[in-house]
Amino acid sequence: MSSDDRRARRRKRQARGFSLRLVAVVAVLAVIAAVAAIVTTLQGPRVTSVESDPSAAVTSAGARVIFETTQSLQEVDASQVTVTPAASFTVDTSGRSVGIRFTDPLWDETTYAVRIDGVTGVGGGPASVIDEEFTTPRLHGYVLQRGEDDDTVFRVDLAGDAEPVFTHPHIEDFRATAGHLVISTLEDDVSHLVVTRTDGSAPRELALPGEGLVTNLQSAERGNTIGYTFTDADISADGGRESLLFTGSTADPHADPVEVARTGGDARVEDWWFVPGTDSILMLTFDGALSLIAADGSDPVELGNATGIDDIAGTTAFIERVDGPAVVDLTTGEESALPPTDEALGQTGEILALADGSTLRALTPLDGLTPLSTTLTQVDADGRATPIAEIAPTDGLLQTCVSPSGRYAAVTVAPDVVSNTYDGYLLPLPEQIETRIYTLDGSEVVAIRGFDLSWCRRGPSL
Repeated sequence: MSSDDRRARRRKRQARGFSLRLVAVVAVLAVIAAVAAIVTTLQGPRVTSVESDPSAAVTSAGARVIFETTQSLQEVDASQVTVTPAASFTVDTSGRSVGIRFTDPLWDETTYAVRIDGVTGVGGGPASVIDEEFTTPRLHGYVLQRGEDDDTVFRVDLAGDAEPVFTHPHIEDFRATAGHLVISTLEDDVSHLVVTRTDGSAPRELALPGEGLVTNLQSAERGNTIGYTFTDADISADGGRESLLFTGSTADPHADPVEVARTGGDARVEDWWFVPGTDSILMLTFDGALSLIAADGSDPVELGNATGIDDIAGTTAFIERVDGPAVVDLTTGEESALPPTDEALGQTGEILALADGSTLRALTPLDGLTPLSTTLTQVDADGRATPIAEIAPTDGLLQTCVSPSGRYAAVTVAPDVVSNTYDGYLLPLPEQIETRIYTLDGSEVVAIRGFDLSWCRRGPSL
């Protein structure tokens, strides 16, 4: 036999050996896979990964915890889920994952436990339990401080720590969204809207309707939509745009602003609000008309006359009529009276809605015509009142806001308001302002120099 024949036979034996080993390996892997599948089925679904964003959960509604498991799951019902401490949620199941969506922001610095009982795969088998904990971080916000030389937006927390994120010679107002700061500045008597990241970086300017003045800046609860009223810089008795409402997008700085115009009446806007969770706007025009209108100006619904808008919670609006406060259901237009409080507690000022259905009210008793101390008071649906904080009669109450979770109330105050000189801004305010934060049981948490706390949906007023 030649050497070539011997080499050929050796290669054939090696090939047969490799094939046998390959078959053996494949068989072993198949057995392992089968055993693993059997074990997985016998054990029930197990969690392989958890996705959550506790930071987002304390600042906005809709945060989710998503559990990825080893099996495709049967539909999980909300009755199988327990969240401790209690929080409202919805559940969705898709393939191997199950998600818990929190319908309201969560409390800060709190450990939440999520337990899902009776989790089963679509192929049957035993049920398993998903048990997970996560801790939310300390709540933070942003405030504006006006200074002698420059104005600064600070990132602040409830320990009173402050970090400057944006500085400009003249800041009128600002709003914070999930991903951006929107800052209204003034240069040469003309407004500019600057959009930055939440750390103040990457500034870019938004297109405006022209050269003019921006007031009543607000941002939608979700997404990238902002709105403001606009007045031409050269307005005169001969004409020009005055206090017209426009919307824009932080996602596209070059997009043309969209006017939101009410037809059939005065289009100049005195006050306005985004309706949470919708693309609708509630506006109060100069002629006193209250209208619910789509963001493109279509489908206006007239809601009578009003003197002010205090707050909107969901689709419930708290408004001021000539004859006093009222509660309006924006889905039906039905109106009801605000539950009254004891007359001895004083006149009702600003009204804010709380997540539990109660309201936060500024109540000021009078000594003849002289106002006494204003008490920030939580009032339940039956009119029972619980005091939260007291503002001295020598101080000016500029604004009250509630934290996203409803755990805290923020009170913006001008101390010693009589001698507290006003500045010369479009939104004129006393030069000395502080924001005091309280828990709803009446404990003061911190006092922060500045105003325009980012929990608030609009700027303050006196």
